[in-house]
Amino acid sequence: MENFVVSARKYRPATFESVVGQKHITSTLRNAIERGQLAHAYLFCGPRGVGKTTCARIFAKAINCLNPKGSEACNECESCRSFNEGRSLNIHELDAASNNSVDDIRALIEQVRIIPQVGRYSLFIIDEVHMLSQAAFNAFLKTLEEPPAHAIFILATTEKHKIIPTILSRCQIYDFNRIRVEDGVEYLRYIASQEGVTADDESLNLIAQKADGGMRDALSMFDKAVSFCGTELKYQEVAHTLNVLDYDTYFAVTEQLLGGNYVEALLSFDRVLERGFAGQTFLAGLNRHLRDLLVAKNPTTAKLIEMTGTLMERYRQQAAVCEVGFLFGAIDVLTDLDGKIRQSSNQRLLVELGLMKIAGLGQKKNGDAPTLIAQQKYALPELTPQAAPAPQSVQPRPVQPTPQPMQTPAPQPAQPQSVQPEPAPQVVRSTSAPQVEPEKPRVESTKPRAVRSPLISLSALMGGGAVSQETSETLPETHAAVDTQCEQKLHTARTELLEAIREMRPRFAAVFADMRFQQNRVMISVPTSELQEEILRSRTELLTRMMEVADIQCPLALEITLNEQMRATLPIRLEDRLAYLSERNEALLNFRKSLGLEAES
Repeated sequence: MENFVVSARKYRPATFESVVGQKHITSTLRNAIERGQLAHAYLFCGPRGVGKTTCARIFAKAINCLNPKGSEACNECESCRSFNEGRSLNIHELDAASNNSVDDIRALIEQVRIIPQVGRYSLFIIDEVHMLSQAAFNAFLKTLEEPPAHAIFILATTEKHKIIPTILSRCQIYDFNRIRVEDGVEYLRYIASQEGVTADDESLNLIAQKADGGMRDALSMFDKAVSFCGTELKYQEVAHTLNVLDYDTYFAVTEQLLGGNYVEALLSFDRVLERGFAGQTFLAGLNRHLRDLLVAKNPTTAKLIEMTGTLMERYRQQAAVCEVGFLFGAIDVLTDLDGKIRQSSNQRLLVELGLMKIAGLGQKKNGDAPTLIAQQKYALPELTPQAAPAPQSVQPRPVQPTPQPMQTPAPQPAQPQSVQPEPAPQVVRSTSAPQVEPEKPRVESTKPRAVRSPLISLSALMGGGAVSQETSETLPETHAAVDTQCEQKLHTARTELLEAIREMRPRFAAVFADMRFQQNRVMISVPTSELQEEILRSRTELLTRMMEVADIQCPLALEITLNEQMRATLPIRLEDRLAYLSERNEALLNFRKSLGLEAES
């Protein structure tokens, strides 16, 4: 049985021309060879698997070639043959990960003094040089700065920041880039043709993206896929072999979210979890997919997507049906979840909530907002029809008296009694149809002014309708007829109403303890304007709860009177305050007795 050689070693580049994705490095090295401008020390740094050691070997072989062809080695002379057969005495490789002590560097320095037997230079390739100890670096400094004329050092590292500045200053530094997905796909396609393997573009794209810019990783995954799939690489099988989520999953979930179908999206996520993938992996992949769709919408930025062939066309087609607003909103939701999922105790629920939010964006896009669906499915209760007031009765709030509207050829003079001042306006809401009356001059009253909240209708709350903002001092009102038993029901349920208010808003319990009822109106007095405003902000919640507790079907109105004189009636001394609070809250008295507490003076 023939020994198997992995693709990363079998197809390792042997010339500058065959190096993948490092054109800026190979061009500089080839020019240096042709012009004879060779430095005594080089530093190759970059991610793993991008060709640092490979370029160092090609460079070393080309320098010592006896019959070079431009900047490339001939592979025919004695120096090239000895290098290819692994018996060259002029090219030395040292692994600094396992030879990182001062003694190892001293042995290297002794070896540097030996003149090369074949060729002009002795080359020392030190891999993973950042692993050298601090003492070894210091011992290496003098030799690295002023080596013999025949010695050239090539240092390689994946962690440039760990090398001390005195070493960096003595080397020519070459930064290797990550290999682009397009370059990786082309090289994988070449190797597949050499090995007699057929592969579709999606499979090669998946391998190149999974490698994250490293060609050695890509070739290792290629060998693994060939071992599983045989001579024909299919996308689904390759994705299963590499244990990655396939593109079809993200395309399908995006289509479901676009249609607002959160049920199917949740089921798709459940299938992803059943396959053993973490919620964070799915979240990151979907976020990247939506980013690629956003980039694909513009032909100018489409080149930022590292895709080729038919896969790129699929992205263009789905991007065409996605609105920019939807993509921005979905990416914003997923980015926010990505920062929270690591600290979440229930990652599945967090991802599911994110999918439902994005599906809501899809519903808005399609005009299927949940409120509209609810209004179409459930009919609203009809209100009792009332006669609409005449248009002439709706007046702004003038300060001058206006004549009574009459359909006469000439305006009639105002009656003498219309200019007489009237008593202060009473805060009374009529339940009958409004009548048209001439508006009379306003006279300021010295009594505490009452503030009435708008009528709150259960049908308006359930149906999403707008809440009326009218008061007794503005336009005439039209509303449903008042329940004749409303006042009686409120008196009967007074205790339950106070308990409900105490549970909802304990701060309001004191003022509602003295509330009064008249038909469908609830009347209270407050000592401060701040408390009045606070109650007005919560009136909808309070009135709705009161209607439920008292089993009232008609709308309620809340009248709040600002009476600053109430402050003077509040107790001043500590004992009086304690007695005042205990009378209104029996639980406080029981609490004191159970703990044996006494008031402090």
